[in-house]
Amino acid sequence: MQASQELSLPQMGCGTWAWGNQLLWGYTESMDDQLQAVFNLCVNNGVTLFDTGDSYGTGRLQGRSELLLGQFSRSYQGVNQNHICIATKLAAYPWRWTRQSMIKACNASAQRLGRNVDLVQMHWSTANYAPWQEEGLLDGLADLYEQGLVKGVGLSNYGTKRLQRVHQKFAARGIPIKTLQVQYSLLSTYPVTELGLKEVCDDLGIQLIAYSPLGLGILTGKYSENSPYPKGIRGLLFRQLLPGARSLLACLRAVAESRNKTMSQVAINWCISKGTMPIPGAKSVTQAQNNIGALGWQLDAGEIAELDQAAASTDKKMVQNIFQTK
Repeated sequence: MQASQELSLPQMGCGTWAWGNQLLWGYTESMDDQLQAVFNLCVNNGVTLFDTGDSYGTGRLQGRSELLLGQFSRSYQGVNQNHICIATKLAAYPWRWTRQSMIKACNASAQRLGRNVDLVQMHWSTANYAPWQEEGLLDGLADLYEQGLVKGVGLSNYGTKRLQRVHQKFAARGIPIKTLQVQYSLLSTYPVTELGLKEVCDDLGIQLIAYSPLGLGILTGKYSENSPYPKGIRGLLFRQLLPGARSLLACLRAVAESRNKTMSQVAINWCISKGTMPIPGAKSVTQAQNNIGALGWQLDAGEIAELDQAAASTDKKMVQNIFQTK
């Protein structure tokens, strides 16, 4: 690949799961102007990677996140314009099983974006339920890179064993795996502490991306057992998790106060201190500003150890993605 094809990754990205998702995040089209402002603010502050997926968006709004990102990146003019990186995840739908189906899916994403996908990722592994399906999809992912249609390939929700297998398969074709994203936060240390993914990624030269670094909002400190929970599915989850997260949230709050930072900023900075690239979501300029405040400073070793300890002794952990493999 030519030098111009190089993919440069920022310290932090922005997750866009909520952009188009009515079910979990209450998206409405009236939010679009605010989301454009979020996009502009992020890029302006060096948060240049936007993580999306071709399955993002509820019902008739499927693909909405990609459509919005295409519009926003076209209308943005200013600093870091040439560093904008759109990372999309292609879903392993049951009807996708040939290498051609992945190429078709990526082309459809590129059409919605009005530009090529920079980093194409496999949204999840089918190893847990249809291992035969995955080979063709991975071949298609590799083809996209070989044909110069994308600048890099990545994986999502893969565990150590599965990652090593795919790495071997891709290495045989001379194709590097650029990124692996997993659910990683103070409430979800499992991929690193139990699966040992960070060491393996470091050995293989893969950047580990932390999605849901704020535990769907629990780690922001915005919700407590006495305040109203968010609506819908998140509310049910919070009801289960908040009581068990008391000591972790107290530790997070104490570190945040001593640092004069918000709890979100400390939680995101902790992910960065672990060598991962967090991709917190943002639906408003206020949230985006808060996320950006996690950059430009570092937790010290003592604070990290305190947070590690609090995370390890939390009774209830975040539910793992059902597709996460070992």
